[in-house]
Amino acid sequence: MKQVSRLAAGLLVAAAPLVQAQDANLGRNLAAACANCHGTNGNARGDSKQLAGVPAEKILAAIADFKSGAQPATIMHQIAKGYTDDQFKLIAAYFSAQPAKK
Repeated sequence: MKQVSRLAAGLLVAAAPLVQAQDANLGRNLAAACANCHGTNGNARGDSKQLAGVPAEKILAAIADFKSGAQPATIMHQIAKGYTDDQFKLIAAYFSAQPAKK
């Protein structure tokens, strides 16, 4: 019985990326959590950094710096550790595709 449970758990873990890939709105949905600081669709107001229209590679580099501690932050270093690399790729792709508002 334990072997069947382990097999089922293994299959669920292996299938998780496929489920994420099938959700066309996953990047948008994950990025919605960023709206409090970075504005709707990444169009920030005030002192927050603009994410809309920023190249995905630049966003991912900033996230890596937050994760490693190379970039000081009040909360981003904690947030950066809460998502997988694949999730951040989806978030970065979403923001880079958004038009930056002036």
